[in-house]
Amino acid sequence: MKVVQKFVLGVAALLAAALVSVAPASAQSWPTQRVTIVVPFGAGSVTDILARLVADEMGRKWGQQVIVENRPGLAGTTAVGKAAPDGYTLMLTSNGHTVAGMVSKTLTVDPVKDFAGITRIASAPLYLITYPGLGAKTLKDVIDKAKAEPGKLNFSSPGLASTTFIAGALFRKAAAINIVHVPFKSAPDAVTAVIRNDVQMYFAPVNLAKEQSEGGKVVAIAAATAKRIPELPNVPTFTEAGLPFVYDSWFGLMAPRGVPEAILDKIAKDWADSLKTAEMKAKLDSQFVIGVTDTPKAFDRIIADETASLTAVFKEAGL
Repeated sequence: MKVVQKFVLGVAALLAAALVSVAPASAQSWPTQRVTIVVPFGAGSVTDILARLVADEMGRKWGQQVIVENRPGLAGTTAVGKAAPDGYTLMLTSNGHTVAGMVSKTLTVDPVKDFAGITRIASAPLYLITYPGLGAKTLKDVIDKAKAEPGKLNFSSPGLASTTFIAGALFRKAAAINIVHVPFKSAPDAVTAVIRNDVQMYFAPVNLAKEQSEGGKVVAIAAATAKRIPELPNVPTFTEAGLPFVYDSWFGLMAPRGVPEAILDKIAKDWADSLKTAEMKAKLDSQFVIGVTDTPKAFDRIIADETASLTAVFKEAGL
């Protein structure tokens, strides 16, 4: 009997060791096929541009095709949350992801529980821009006009779960004004809406704010950053303009929950290595964003903490 027991225990130990060794081996050989990066926003948005930059870079590193699939709206987020946790379906999204569950009562995935953070990719300074015909030259002008006509002024975004929607909603709360959100399919559409006066304001990334304001098509009012940005040195921060308001707009890579940690670590490390190159810095500079990197565990904490804090803020504001 003892001999049999020892044999059974020995077999069990061998099986356990074999199972342990399979996971690292599979992670080391990943990827062996095409990787898809889903973007829950339209083509031309900052999120989309960054996803294509990452896809090109990782495709070269991994020796596999990496494609970007635009699936605007919560449908894209849901598809990734329910995808197989094998590392072949990733998502590059904005920190609007942290409020996805709050802006949609029909969302069938949990922004925290159903996703694994990989790493932030970049942080993008945002500027409040307005329609020139609004006649606002300063932040005080904008706030005064909004208070004089509650509910009459609108702000655009690429959708409820976008980082620019969060910026607009938080600005609305901080300034204690009643401005109405109008969603569009993409960031370029949201900017065009301001130019056409379909809406009166938008939180634009620095490249769009610079291009359109220098062309006289919009007015760059204030930067939602701690310090002024060199690309628009004459535009004050919100704090300088009289309203203490700073907002960090990040973009990051995520995967369905359950992807092996070794694969997540590999992707994060490969991105961190890319950020060390002058070539990647130049590419990010051309998009007016700042490169960022995290460990998967650190990014998971950021997602969870920000989801909790923004949920509390939005509930207080009745959003």
